[in-house]
Amino acid sequence: MFDLISPTNVDLQWWSVIVLIAAGFGCGFINVLAGGGTMLSVPALMLMGMPADHANGSNRLSVTLLSLAGIKGFDREGRLERGALLPMMVPTVLGGLSGALLSALMDPGILKPVLLGAMIAMALTMVIFPDAVSPPEGVEQGFKERPIGALMLFIAAFYGGFAQAGVGFLLLGAFAIGLRYDLVRANALKLVCTAVFGAVSLVVFALAGDVDWIPAAILTLGSVTGATLCTRLAVRVDVKVIKWGLFVMVCVASASALIFS
Repeated sequence: MFDLISPTNVDLQWWSVIVLIAAGFGCGFINVLAGGGTMLSVPALMLMGMPADHANGSNRLSVTLLSLAGIKGFDREGRLERGALLPMMVPTVLGGLSGALLSALMDPGILKPVLLGAMIAMALTMVIFPDAVSPPEGVEQGFKERPIGALMLFIAAFYGGFAQAGVGFLLLGAFAIGLRYDLVRANALKLVCTAVFGAVSLVVFALAGDVDWIPAAILTLGSVTGATLCTRLAVRVDVKVIKWGLFVMVCVASASALIFS
C-alpha cells in the first residue's frame, strides 16, 4: 500500500535530524533576507537518501510556513504593502500552479540553465546598475503603470512552482526592478508569493505522492525559526547591507549551481 506519510521510507538518525534543523534554519534566514535558501534545504533532504523529486516536493512545506512566519514579522513592523496583495494574486497563483503541474510530469533539471542565467544576470545588474535593484522608498508603481511587473511575477511564480531553488532572486527582480519597490518591501511581498505558490505546489506534490512529511516537518521547524529571527534583522539593517548581502548570496548560489550541475 502506498505510504502517504513517508513514501520514500527515509531512515532518520539523530545526526540527520540535526542536519535538517540546521539546514532549515539557514534556509529560513536566507530566504527572508534575499533568496536561495532552497539550495541548502533540498540537498539536505537528498542527503537523507531522498530522491530529487521527493526532496523538491517535501521542501514545499518548509517554504510555505517559513514564508508565513516572515510575512507576519514584516506586517508587524509595518513593512508589508497590503494594497499590493490582491493585484499580485492572479499571476502568482496561475504561475505557481502551472509550474507545479509541469514539475510533476517533467525533470526539474530542465530549467537549471535558465535559473543559472537569471541569477548571474541579476548579480551583474546589481554591480553595473545598483539603483535598479535598490530603488529609493516611495517610488513603487502598480501593474497598470508597469505591466512588465505582472509578466515578471508570473514567470517567477512559474519557476517557483516548478523547482523553487533561487526563485527569491527572480521575485525580487519582479518587485524591485519591475515595480520599483525598495528591497525591504520587496522582500515582504516576495514572501507572500512564496507562501501562495508554495501552498499550491505542496498540494500538487502531495497528491502526486512526492512529499515525505516527517523529514519535511523537521526541516520546517528550523526554517520557521530562522525566518522569524531574520525578519527582525531585515527591517532594521541599512538597505545597503541587504543589497550586498543579496549580491553575495546570488554569487554563491550561482557558483553552487555550476559546481554541482
